[in-house]
Amino acid sequence: MIKIICAASAGLALLSSAALADFYVVQEKSTKECKIVETRPTETTWIQVGPLAFKTRDEAEKQIKVICKK
Repeated sequence: MIKIICAASAGLALLSSAALADFYVVQEKSTKECKIVETRPTETTWIQVGPLAFKTRDEAEKQIKVICKK
């Protein structure tokens, strides 16, 4: 019984951690415009700037002011 509860808890933790979104600060190469996105950039026109990812949008918004100075 304990094994089943542990397995169910581990599965639930795995699913809930995958559901949490990461936020990335990206910059367009030509215009140098920055924005926050929820998926890592795969297009060649946008590059990721700053740390790998932010756990909350608020963290990303605070850092975009530091990373992307106009």
